[in-house]
This record gives sequence, C-alpha cells and structure tokens, in this order.
Amino acid sequence: MASFSQFGSDLYTGKRSYDIVGRRKRWYLIALIAIVVSLAVPWLRGGYQLGIEFTGGSEFTISDAKNLDQNLATQTVERIVPNGVPRVSQLGTHGIRVQTGQLTDRETTEVQDALAKAYDVREDQVASTFIGATWGADVLAQAIRGLVIFLALAAVFMTVYFRTWKMSLSAMAALLHDLLITAGVYGIVGLEVTPAAVIGFLTILGYSLYDTVVVFDKVRENTSQESHRTFTQSVNLAVNQTLVRSINTSIVALLPVGAILFIGSYVLGAGTLRDISLALFIGIIVGTYSTIFIASPMYAHLRENEPKIKQSDAKKVLAAQKRQREVDAAASV
Repeated sequence: MASFSQFGSDLYTGKRSYDIVGRRKRWYLIALIAIVVSLAVPWLRGGYQLGIEFTGGSEFTISDAKNLDQNLATQTVERIVPNGVPRVSQLGTHGIRVQTGQLTDRETTEVQDALAKAYDVREDQVASTFIGATWGADVLAQAIRGLVIFLALAAVFMTVYFRTWKMSLSAMAALLHDLLITAGVYGIVGLEVTPAAVIGFLTILGYSLYDTVVVFDKVRENTSQESHRTFTQSVNLAVNQTLVRSINTSIVALLPVGAILFIGSYVLGAGTLRDISLALFIGIIVGTYSTIFIASPMYAHLRENEPKIKQSDAKKVLAAQKRQREVDAAASV
C-alpha cells in the first residue's frame, strides 16, 4: 500500500511521469481502429439487434420450466409461424424468453398453448405481451432525442464552465468515442439493444463526462499558473496527477457494476439489470481510456499552436536550455 501511495505521490509531484500527451498519435490510432471495428463489424453483421421495445413484436415468458432447451422453443414457434424468426434466451435458472415479430391474436394464442405443451407447464405459466411497431418507433425516437439533447447540453456546459470551446470539443470527442465503442460491442457480440441498454449508454456518458471534468480542472489549474513547463508538459502533468484517481475510481465503480451484472444475468435472470449493468461495465472501461488518452491529449493538440502559447513555450524552452548549459558548465569545473 505504501509503495502504491508513493507511486501516486511521485506522479503528482512530477518526480515520475508518463508521456501520455506526447504520444497522442499512438492513442489516436488505437481509438480510430477501435471505432472503425465498432462501426464496420455490426454493419457487416446486418446492423444492431434492436429489442422489440424499439421494433415492436410479441414476447412470451415461460416460468418454472424444467427443460431449458432453447431449440425447443425455436422449433415450436417456427411450426406455427414459419417466418417468425424467434429469438430465444434463458432467464435465470428456470425461465425462457421467446421474442418474435408481430403476431395476430390467433397466432399468439396458438404459440402460447404450444409452448406450454412443449415445456410441460401450465398455460398460465406462459405469459405473453405485445408491443406495437408505432410505440416502438416512438421509444427509439425518444432515445435518440435524449442522446442528442444530452450531448448538446454537455457541450454548452463545458464551454461555459471552462471558458473555451476547445475543452468542450475534446470532451465531446471523448464522449462520442465512448458511445461508438460501447454500442459497437453490442453490435459485434450480437447483444440486444433495449431501452435499459440505452439508459446505460446515457449513464456512462455522464460518468465519462464527470471524469473528464475532474482532469480538465487540473489541466486548467496547471496551465493558468506560471511555471517552467511548456503548455503540453503542464497538460501531461495534470493527466499524471489524476491518473491514479481515475484508475481507482473506475475500479471502485466496476466492482458493484460487475456484481450487478453477474447477479442480474446468472442468478436472477433479470434482463433489465443485465442490460443496464453490461452497458455500464463496458462504458466505464472505455470512458476511463478516453479521459486519459483522448480528451486531454486532444485539448493540448488543439491549443499548442496558438500564437500566444507558442511564444510562451519558445521562451520556456530557451530558458530550460540556458539552465542546462549552466548546469553542464558547473559540472565541468
């Protein structure tokens, strides 16, 4: 514990430092590759798998089933609705969920009865729900609208709070990075995007924004003070000073989210808990990366060529060279 504490202290004072900002091209390349993969793979797979809350359809839930064979549900539905394309998943340890496209009342009754017989349960143990396509489209539109409003308000807040649009742009780029990669994981793995997952997406954007604001506060503090460091060096120092905090915060957040994910998925079979916690789990990891390796390096990149900063950095470099010559001269005496 003492050594880790010393490690954090060394990072804060500058005794130990990692050149994160100076190697920004490397981090940009990693992020670019991850984003391209996140966009390309779901597109090649035919797009994202949206839940019936967005597309509309019918859902059947079988409770207290002794037989959890998912193929049995698929075959049962396809016998009644050949073009139904059912999606079957297990809920907890004794449940089966079957989702299909929109069915007529007659088809819904037939599928419900057939599933009860196939799994040897009572008919009242097979619950059916129906979501219309219009309602699903409204939910999707509301989710997209909420995302756009969140990003717009976050951009305005960052611009006003830090008094520079370049910090806001860097933060928005990091948030977009988090959103694309988190959603990309869903598309790559073939996970279903539900309203609960969208709530998770919005939550991790808030988490990532909070982490970025903390780092940017330190960046502003360092760059507003007179020192021998250049602008880029001051930004890099701020990233190093908040590095341990960012990692610790992420680990502390991941532990309960991971527990909820495990309990929700494998113990309770609660789809909502699973969807929210999975989005949070992925997003926290991606958000930590973007805060450290995308937001601050991009901000330094946007500002380092400003005339005032270039002039100040040039003077500091000359002063540092002069000090080094004086040290070399004293050492040779």
